[in-house]
Amino acid sequence: MTEKILSRRLNELAEFVGGRIIGNPEAIIKGIASVETAKRGDITFAISEQFLKSAEECAAECIIVPPILTESEKNLLIVDNPRFAFAKIASLFAPPSRLLPGIHSEASIAASAELGRNVAVGANAVIDEDASLGDEAVIYSGAYIGKRSKIGNGTIIHANVTVEEDSVVGSNCIIHAGTVIGSDGFGFVENNGKHFKIPQIGNVIIEDNVEIGANCTIDRAATESTIIKSGTKIDNLVHIAHNVIIGHDCLIIAQVGISGSVTVGDSVTLAGQVGVAGHLTIGDRTVIAAKSGVTKSIPGGLHMSGFPAKPHSEEKKIMISMPRLPELIKKVAQLTTALQRIARRIDKLEGGRQ
Repeated sequence: MTEKILSRRLNELAEFVGGRIIGNPEAIIKGIASVETAKRGDITFAISEQFLKSAEECAAECIIVPPILTESEKNLLIVDNPRFAFAKIASLFAPPSRLLPGIHSEASIAASAELGRNVAVGANAVIDEDASLGDEAVIYSGAYIGKRSKIGNGTIIHANVTVEEDSVVGSNCIIHAGTVIGSDGFGFVENNGKHFKIPQIGNVIIEDNVEIGANCTIDRAATESTIIKSGTKIDNLVHIAHNVIIGHDCLIIAQVGISGSVTVGDSVTLAGQVGVAGHLTIGDRTVIAAKSGVTKSIPGGLHMSGFPAKPHSEEKKIMISMPRLPELIKKVAQLTTALQRIARRIDKLEGGRQ
């Protein structure tokens, strides 16, 4: 766990993030803040000249900037990626809190469960039969780790998370409060007008360095595994159905719903409230804009939006045209009336000739 610090000299932070300083390397940094709230002793960041002008008007001691920005009366910390450097420095000043190693007296741990070194288990947490916790795993109050489930080294399971039986969670993952891993997939077959439940006998596999937000549901597979691959980050209130496979380093934003047996490639972004129909494939590095509905498989490297999802450039043209529709409909009606009058005149002329 990163130890919280009270202050650091700017040259220490520069070494930590691999940056260089313009200004006073001995400046004392006491905290991090946005441009709007920064006070004396804080460090903030700016990604463009426009943002730098705003940052220069605040009380911050130092501004993290990209290499193209080198002119300022304030101390500058020059890095390739200011947002990333700011996040790394933030981990020093505000590390995540976590339970100290130890087992709370009110935790329930099965005799057959295996616990690694320096694990922490909070009050009313349940570690069921044959479950295992890796070294330095943290299980907060009220969490349930089901039979034969495995939690990797350094993984944090927050309060009231449910990890159902046979689920596998990798190392250095974070699962936030209220999420359910391994609930039954929604599988039924109709017979004589009744819905018969299909047993869901697979499991969920979550690989290393995955973060899952609060109140998400990730269903176990009907057979085999629902898989979330390493590095993927999932926001709050996301539903992932049975047998879905999500690639490496994806971003899945709040209220996304992914139907069963979908395959999502690597580095895909699904923005808020995207819906994906079942048995589709979304290729690597594709971005799906908010509130889009994916009804067909999508190749890699595209930016899609709308319902049904289509190339974003096409959807923008449609959206720009929408406010003009009432006027266009009126004009079409006028043209239709005019054409009908012309047609009647032509009919009269042709009739007179006969």
